[in-house]
Amino acid sequence: MLKTRIMPCLLVDEGRLVKTVRFKKPNYIGDPINAIKIYNEKEVDELILLDITATKESHQPPFELIEEVASECFMPLAYGGGIKSLDDMKKIYNIGVEKIIINSYVSENPNFIREAADVFGSQSVVVSIDVKKNLFGKYTVRTHGGTKDTKADPVVYASRVQELGAGEIVVNAIDCDGMMNGYDIELMKRITSAVTVPVIALGGAGSVEDIEAVVTDAGVSAAAAGSLFVYQGKDLGVLINFPRREELEERLI
Repeated sequence: MLKTRIMPCLLVDEGRLVKTVRFKKPNYIGDPINAIKIYNEKEVDELILLDITATKESHQPPFELIEEVASECFMPLAYGGGIKSLDDMKKIYNIGVEKIIINSYVSENPNFIREAADVFGSQSVVVSIDVKKNLFGKYTVRTHGGTKDTKADPVVYASRVQELGAGEIVVNAIDCDGMMNGYDIELMKRITSAVTVPVIALGGAGSVEDIEAVVTDAGVSAAAAGSLFVYQGKDLGVLINFPRREELEERLI
C-alpha cells in the first residue's frame, strides 16, 4: 500500500485554472471543476487548491469557487489563498475543506497560526513557505506570490511555524516552479532535518522519478506537483493526468 501522499496542486486565478513558471507567466489550463472530475476518476488521494492572486490583490478567498470545488471533490481538499481571519477559516471548513493553507499572513502575524491551531486543531492548519535563492545563492522566504522578500531563513522560519502549531508545512521552491527539472532536494533536506511535522515538497516535478528522488533523498512525507499533472510533458500540451497506482507503488512505499 502506498504510504507516501502524492497530490496535484491546482492554481486558480480569477476562477481559471492556470499554471505558472517560477511564479510568473500564468498559462491558462482550463476549468478547475473539469480537472477535479478527472482526478476523481483517477482516484487521487488528496488535492491542493491555491488562489494565486487573492493575497497579492488583497481580496477575500473565492468562497463560491471553493464551495463548488469542495462539492465536486471526492478526495480530501486543502485550500490556500487570501486567508487573514479565523472567520475566513471557519467559513471554508464549513464548506467542506479539510485543511487550510496559510502563507503570506504568517509573516505579518505569526501568532495567527497558534490562534488557528487552538480553534481548529493543528492537523487542519498547514503553513506554506515559498522559498527563492537571492543573488548570493542564499535561500530566503518570499511572500505575496513571491514578490516580497522577507529575508528570513526558511529553516528558521519552518521551525518557528512548527512551534506555533502548524500541523504540516508545504515548501515551494520558486526557482523550480514549472521547470519540470526536479525538486530542490537540498532545500527540502534542510527543512525535513529541522522539523518533525510532515513536509510536503512542491515545485519542479517532471516525472515520477523526481517524486521518488525527493521522497528518498530528502525524506519528505508527501510530494505535490502542478505541471506534471496538467501537462502531457515538458513543452507539450495540456492533459489533466495522474500516474497509475501501480506505477507509484513500484517506486514509493
